[in-house]
Amino acid sequence: MTLDNFTIKSQEAIKQAQKVAVSFGQQYVETPHLVRGIMEIDEHVTSFLFNQMQVNIPELKRRVNEAIGQYPKVEGADKQFVSKDGNQALARAKKMLGDFGDEFIAIELILLGIAQGKDKGAQILKDSGVTDDGLRKAILELRKGSKVTDQGAEESYNALNKFAVNLNEQAETGKLDPIIGRDEEIRRVLHILSRRKKNNPILVGEAGVGKTAIVEGIAWRIVKGDVPENLRKKRILVLDIAALVAGAKYKGDFEERLKAVIKEVASSNGEIILFIDEIHTLIGAGGGQGAIDAANILKPALARGELRTIGATTLDEYQKYFEKDKALVRRFQTVLIEEPSVEDTISILRGLQERYEVYHKIEILDEALVAAAELSHRYITDRYLPDKAIDLIDEAAAKLRLELDSVPELVDEWDRRVRQLEIEREALKREGDKKKVDVINEQIANAKEKRDSISAAWRNEKEVIDTIQGVKKRIEELEQEAQKAERNSDFEAVAKIRYGELQEQQAMLKASEEKLGKLPDEQRFTNDEVTANDIAGVVSRW
Repeated sequence: MTLDNFTIKSQEAIKQAQKVAVSFGQQYVETPHLVRGIMEIDEHVTSFLFNQMQVNIPELKRRVNEAIGQYPKVEGADKQFVSKDGNQALARAKKMLGDFGDEFIAIELILLGIAQGKDKGAQILKDSGVTDDGLRKAILELRKGSKVTDQGAEESYNALNKFAVNLNEQAETGKLDPIIGRDEEIRRVLHILSRRKKNNPILVGEAGVGKTAIVEGIAWRIVKGDVPENLRKKRILVLDIAALVAGAKYKGDFEERLKAVIKEVASSNGEIILFIDEIHTLIGAGGGQGAIDAANILKPALARGELRTIGATTLDEYQKYFEKDKALVRRFQTVLIEEPSVEDTISILRGLQERYEVYHKIEILDEALVAAAELSHRYITDRYLPDKAIDLIDEAAAKLRLELDSVPELVDEWDRRVRQLEIEREALKREGDKKKVDVINEQIANAKEKRDSISAAWRNEKEVIDTIQGVKKRIEELEQEAQKAERNSDFEAVAKIRYGELQEQQAMLKASEEKLGKLPDEQRFTNDEVTANDIAGVVSRW
């Protein structure tokens, strides 16, 4: 069968199936080989289809591999052929072109062709929960009305899932850091987004001043419902430019992907706001002689109001790329993001303090936050607040955590003492001096007892510290769960969390902190507090 009427992905899937057959030493490409080839070539499409039918994908892969392993091996097979069952599946896929209004055979049609058969591959799909009707519905949901009219059609499927990240979901699951301050800038962006026309803000500011954090702050507000009524149902998706460009091997692939993203955003009826960080990288992207660049794809969609976008770039890049294109400048409303003051930076750091304490499992004193803001502003002049201050806190905390996880110097000294005495004992044994050997054996026993005693005390202290940080992490998780339940009006769950497990965890935290506080300072082996001196030490090394 000629592959001319197959999409590029379908051709790659068939070739991959042949490679699978080669790896198993088999001559014929059967339908299980085709299923594995399809799953390996395009995980996005197959994952979407199987998830729609609630298929256990790891179990399906296991069954496919098990079936492939049962086919006979052929010694010296230098060429692979598609079997009778495989050809019949491909023929069924070709017959279904008219059903979907397609011009080329896409990988989902091959999968449907396999599912309609009665061979081993079809049986595996059926046993895994793949039905003809279910797969057809999943394909229609995947395509959203589009038809396969070119050989690169699969690139445009489910484009937002492939090339964008949902900030609202990240805010709901607590993956975004809390945003403190920046109220004026957030309010300005919300005003622009609420406009009827020219409602595309572009955040212009130096690297590290918090442009992305402002967009994350808007996502937080949308999730909490703290936005105007017309923005409450919006979703902010971050365009992943690297994913958009990666693998665009053929001329026009990049443009097709971008058009697919814009089409999905447009079809959401204004529900999606697309955030494009480093938006200047899109200007001229996909370039090459005669190639239409991304700006000329964005401009018509922005002009028609189909695409609502938040851009972010630096002042230099804005002047270099945007100001040359007056038509593009008119589509956006500039919002200048200034570097926050030292006082504002301290507030931002206080908001992030708990997140870094939980991550590094240490405590960060307020004096360290103040020192990070002040010292970074005074001595690190080639970077901007709050980014450089956050980096100081992060590095100082990482250094302290590394020291906490390392064996204390006192334990190490006694360990070296034991090893030294053991070496001396071996030397004395060779000399045959039993009296000296007995003396040194006693010294070794005493040294080991001292070492083990100190080591046990250190491990006990470390265990208490780890317990404290574990409880703090659980408290943070419970607070997020309570906030989510409150947003969903599940007040019974809110009460259960806040007056049940949360109070238990807070009591456990208090008891653990009291236990740690009872240890005299001279008996402490570890320092679990980041101080201003730690921050100064990091600054001195930068």
